[in-house]
Amino acid sequence: MTVMESAPGRVPPPANAGGAPSAGATSPHPRPTGQDRYTISEVVAVTGLTAHTLRWYERIGLMPHVDRSHTGQRRYSSRDLDWLAFVGKLRLTGMPVADMVRYAELVREGEHTFAERQELLRTTREDVRRRIAELHETLAVLDYKIDFYADARRASERA
Repeated sequence: MTVMESAPGRVPPPANAGGAPSAGATSPHPRPTGQDRYTISEVVAVTGLTAHTLRWYERIGLMPHVDRSHTGQRRYSSRDLDWLAFVGKLRLTGMPVADMVRYAELVREGEHTFAERQELLRTTREDVRRRIAELHETLAVLDYKIDFYADARRASERA
């Protein structure tokens, strides 16, 4: 079981659970499987994360084991890039790092953790839905104020 095999959703990710491009999709990665080794600087360029962040993710257990070259340099795979994209989505949800690390641990533990992973994601989804509702309410207030000031300006221009 790999980390990415735990990340399917209603909207399919750019790559399927096995890391290969989804049916009908073009490959999200510049290199084909088997030749998909990226240096840390290439991953920085692709993801926008810093090298420090990538090394930290590995240190805290958020990244699965990253292969090394014969000289000890990290060599990331397309599957690693898929995982980092998923982690980026989790970050956007506001999921705490500790929960992301827990999720990664559950993935490494295997299929018997599906229910716990699902619950963790459901809880996060509810948090996201609450935040979206709050943002909709905030947007309505902003729209009201913008309209109020537009009406007030028109009224003062007529006077």
